[in-house]
Amino acid sequence: MSETDQRRSVVTAGTDVVPVGELPPLGRVPSHMHAQVVRQDRYGDPAEAFRPEVVPTPEIGPHEVLIAVMAAGINYNNVWAARGYPVDQVAVRQKRGEPEDFHIGGSDASGIVYAVGSDVTGIEVGQHVITHPGWWDAQDPWVREGRDPMIANSARIYGYDTNYGSFGQFTRVQAHQVLPKAEHLTWAEAAAPTLVGTTAYRMLHGWAGNTVEKDDVVLIWGGSGGLGTQASQLARLAGAVPVAVVSDAERGAYAEKYGAAGWIDRRRFSHWGIPPLVDDKAGQREWTAGARAFGKRVWEIVGSRRDPALVFEHPGAATIPTSIFVCRPGGMVVICAGTTGYDAMVDLRYHWTRQKRLQGSHGTNDAQAIAYNDLVRSGKIDPVLGRTVAFGEIGAAHATMGRGEDVFGNVSALVGAASPDAGRA
Repeated sequence: MSETDQRRSVVTAGTDVVPVGELPPLGRVPSHMHAQVVRQDRYGDPAEAFRPEVVPTPEIGPHEVLIAVMAAGINYNNVWAARGYPVDQVAVRQKRGEPEDFHIGGSDASGIVYAVGSDVTGIEVGQHVITHPGWWDAQDPWVREGRDPMIANSARIYGYDTNYGSFGQFTRVQAHQVLPKAEHLTWAEAAAPTLVGTTAYRMLHGWAGNTVEKDDVVLIWGGSGGLGTQASQLARLAGAVPVAVVSDAERGAYAEKYGAAGWIDRRRFSHWGIPPLVDDKAGQREWTAGARAFGKRVWEIVGSRRDPALVFEHPGAATIPTSIFVCRPGGMVVICAGTTGYDAMVDLRYHWTRQKRLQGSHGTNDAQAIAYNDLVRSGKIDPVLGRTVAFGEIGAAHATMGRGEDVFGNVSALVGAASPDAGRA
C-alpha cells in the first residue's frame, strides 16, 4: 500500500466508524464508514483499483434513503468502473459538479434502513430491504411526462454512474429504488440477483411487440452466468423454451439446472466476430455455413425447425452477426452490454428483408423491478448465488469476473452480515 493510500485509510481521531461486519445501534449513523474505493490513480486491474478506505458516510436528501449494507452483489459494470474504461466515472461526476474524487461502486444491496429523507413515505428505519439499480431525476421533463424513466436523459445505473453504491457500509439510494427483501433468503442471496434479474426482466418483457410469449424459443448467451440463469428462469415462467450458449459441458449442466432446455457449446464453432464483407464470396460462404450450423443446433435442442423469437445478447461484437442471422423473421435481438467489444456489425440484408429488431436495453424502471422482486419473494425465481466473498475480496472478485472466470451464477460480498448464512427469516 502506498503512503497516500495509508493516509486515506487512517481513521481520523474522534470518528465513530464501526468495524466491517458490525452495525451501530439501529438508526445511529456514524460520521465515517469503511468502503472499497476506486480512485483515478489506481485505474486498471480491479484487484489493484479497489482499496479499503475510511470515508465520510454520505448524507441523504429529502427523497433519499440510507441503508446499512449487509451484503453487496458484484456485477460486470464495476469491472469497467475499476478500469476507468469506457467511462471515467469520477471525471464524469466531477464535471456534473460532484466534489468526490473517488468511486464507491456496487449496484446491488441488501440491508437495513438506517435513515430516511424528510419527504420519504412508506419506508421506515429498521426495514429489511434490497435496492434496484434504476436511478433518475424525478424533475426530468421526460419523467414528468410519464414516459419510461430509464430512457430519460437523467437515467443512471446506481453504483456505477452514481457514487456511494453498495461497496460501503452505508449506501445512499433514491426512495423509489427501495424494495422489500425476500424473507426466505439470506442477506447474501438477496443481494445477488437484482441488477441482472431486473435487466433480464426488462429485456424479455419490456419491449412491446417482441415480449416473450408461450412456446417462444429464446437463445441466451452466457447461459450459466448470473444474467443468463435469471433469463432462463424468466423465460420458463413465461412458458418459453430457453436455449443456453456456454463454453463447456459443466456450464451447460448448470444452465439446465436453472431452466435451460439445452445448451450449445460455442467452442464447437469458429465463425465468431465480424464476418467477411459481402464481396468476399468464399469468406461469406464459410461464415454463413458456420452460422447455419449454429442455428441447426438450436433446432436439435428444440426438437423442431424453430428459430429464436428472442435472442438475449450481451457479448456484442463477437456474437451479434450470428444473433441477427439466427433470429426468426419479425423476431428481436435484445442487448444490454458488449463484453466482447462494442464494434458489432449487422448484415442489413438479413435485418431489413426479414424485418428483425435489434433493441438496446438498459437497467430497469420501477414497475419492472417490482414485478421481478415479487417473483423472487414468492420463490418463483432463484437468485442463483454462485459464491460469496468477504468484504476485502471485492477487488479480486471483480478481477476474476473481468477475466471471464466467474460463469456460475451470481457473486455476493459480505459487508455488514457476519456470515453467508445470516439474514434468513
